[in-house]
Amino acid sequence: MRWEGQAVTAESADALPGLARMGNLVRSVRTPEFEGIVFHEVLAKSALNKVGQSSAVPFTWTINPYRGCSHACVYCFARPSHKYLDLDEGKDFDSQLIVKINIVEALKKDLAKKSWTREHVALGTNTDPYQRAEGRYQLMPGIIDALAQSGTPLSILTKGSLLRRDLPRLAAAATQVPVDLALSIAIADDELQQSMEPGTPTTQARLATVTAAAEAGFDVAVFMMPILPFLTDSEEHLDNALARIKAAGATSVTYTALHLRPGVKEWYARWLNTHRPDLTPRYRELYGEGAYAPKEYRRWLAARLKPLIEAHGLERAPEDPNTGSMGSTSAGNEPARRVDARDDQGEWRRTANSPRGDAKGAHANLAELQPEPTLF
Repeated sequence: MRWEGQAVTAESADALPGLARMGNLVRSVRTPEFEGIVFHEVLAKSALNKVGQSSAVPFTWTINPYRGCSHACVYCFARPSHKYLDLDEGKDFDSQLIVKINIVEALKKDLAKKSWTREHVALGTNTDPYQRAEGRYQLMPGIIDALAQSGTPLSILTKGSLLRRDLPRLAAAATQVPVDLALSIAIADDELQQSMEPGTPTTQARLATVTAAAEAGFDVAVFMMPILPFLTDSEEHLDNALARIKAAGATSVTYTALHLRPGVKEWYARWLNTHRPDLTPRYRELYGEGAYAPKEYRRWLAARLKPLIEAHGLERAPEDPNTGSMGSTSAGNEPARRVDARDDQGEWRRTANSPRGDAKGAHANLAELQPEPTLF
């Protein structure tokens, strides 16, 4: 029984229409330790998700042990994936969490198939595998062991300091297969970080995790994603952030400007109108009816940030073509392409054969290959 020592309930009224339709809901759990959050435990038919062939990300396969995320980052690009479960991209994404309780068993079955060719598998490309619930469900140790024992390279991108729990296991896995680790650290200002990422560990806690991973022998990438216009794009903020990242022991930094998809844009605008209404007109002018900051802004940001990254010695290393390292630059020169399909649960699926293109990092590409919204 999970949630030992906690009072739990499993009420049929909590069953979600999207989950009930899939027929794999085991129970819905509430616990005092996670006030305001409902965990919907489901049985996964498989663990490995094949990324859309037209995607530009530098990996082919992902694993998502959780859907939704208690980190509650207001800018999270993965919010719209909750619509596939008849849930909204705002509060439901933060508080109605899907847990694939049998994912280790499902993964072992996937890896045992004769068709499995041990391609690189990425974790943390949709929702965080080290969000708080992982401390209770402890799904990642079994996932790491299963991948390593099968000879499958893996990478992990996380905001969670809980990664430190599994560093000995990851170090052991790295003796068997390539293992890449990356921390997502977008905001160096503590007050702003707690307002925009209320469920995450502090920036300092994540920097300490970078240090711990580096001391365990890993080259650790940091994803400064997204850079928030007029909030985190000042030279002072960026230089301070990069200095702290370098001091923590990271080896490279990847960045991208804020991307606002439908659903994400509305949730972000709600935060902006509440906390920084003075910036609302500037955001409306910058993003208009689109999802991307204008090219002019992105060029300006690159001109400001790239010299700082170089000055701090945090340039990305070339990608290892055998592992598809998340924090690296693809050796290919082909243009990025759009993801053209998801399954009925919102998971990324590869639908046709085509080579992968240039990659700026897992979060960047999964976010940027989406339809543009129609309003701010």
